[in-house]
Amino acid sequence: MTMWVARRFLSTVVQRSQFAGQYGLFRRPQHGCLPELEPRYLQCTCCWRSRVPVAGFETLNATLSSTSKTCNEDNRSLDDYYTSAQRNTILHMLNNATPAELAGVKLLRGRKSVNIVEYRTQNGPFKTLESVVNVPRLKHKSAVIVFNSILNPVKKERKVRIQLAKFIRPEVDRSWLEDASTIVSIVCGTNKIAWAHVDRGMKVLDWQQLACPNFLRGTYMASAYLTDVSAVLALLPSADFYILEKSSITLQNTALFPIMVHMRTVEAMLFALLEPRNSPPDSNIPPRVLNMMRSAVGRHFGLMVGESRTSGSQTVRKLMTESVTQKLPRINFPSELLLKYRNSFELGSKSGGEELCDALLQAVAFYELLSESSPT
Repeated sequence: MTMWVARRFLSTVVQRSQFAGQYGLFRRPQHGCLPELEPRYLQCTCCWRSRVPVAGFETLNATLSSTSKTCNEDNRSLDDYYTSAQRNTILHMLNNATPAELAGVKLLRGRKSVNIVEYRTQNGPFKTLESVVNVPRLKHKSAVIVFNSILNPVKKERKVRIQLAKFIRPEVDRSWLEDASTIVSIVCGTNKIAWAHVDRGMKVLDWQQLACPNFLRGTYMASAYLTDVSAVLALLPSADFYILEKSSITLQNTALFPIMVHMRTVEAMLFALLEPRNSPPDSNIPPRVLNMMRSAVGRHFGLMVGESRTSGSQTVRKLMTESVTQKLPRINFPSELLLKYRNSFELGSKSGGEELCDALLQAVAFYELLSESSPT
């Protein structure tokens, strides 16, 4: 019985071996010839592009020799692929850009931009493009993409236009807004009210704030609030429209409920005191007091981080600088206001100028959004 099993097993192995060549490296012999080699390919480990066919042992050496010549030709320095001007542009960017500026280049976000700064700090500025591959996480393929991105930066898509009418309440005919010669932009804080008086020519006529000592002190005393708000109204200049900032505080955040009540109280008082009472409801006279959403101004100046708005002090400092250095600035400041507020919006300043910043930015956004949405 054992001998029969052994013979059966051996015969099966012989039969299978006769047909194994059809699917293996060696094909089944035909007419008594030696088995042919089935085509196989090796990947060139030098340039990682050439496929070396292994079809016959007699041609393998010749194929590898010809491929190695090609690799030697492609194994040039990275500097050889760019002109002198292009190399200077790339090296200037890599040697002088901050980590934030480097992060704007393709593939250089995160750790790679930090690695570049650390490497040039320890080893000095990059002298050749080939030396860039010594930076951790930045090898030849990635370096080429970085170089090309520096030479051909991707233009940012133009931001979507914000329709002013969607962020102004109550709704008014745009012709009324276009006819306005001056506006007063008003922003209420927790302990002060700020305003900016700006004309249609984008010139600041008045820009100041007033402390309100009775705000958020104990209970909401209507008479105390009226005293502070009336003191502000006595200083407000006359204008075609008064634009009040509409904050984005919601009832969902219960911790900010007292702040929301405070904002709404001051807002209601300003609406009541600034709006004339002798206009019939059905008359063709526009309202003088309007709300403008805080988020619309934040989006216009790129100050939004998620649903929150960051400080606009840096933007205001830039506007003030442009008023002096450019022939056609976005907004013009009188010299006395530049002298008065030149140090008010620096980092760490104790003057508390956030409301001043917001009032000015709201006025600029109002005119610019009105101009952008005008029919051509």
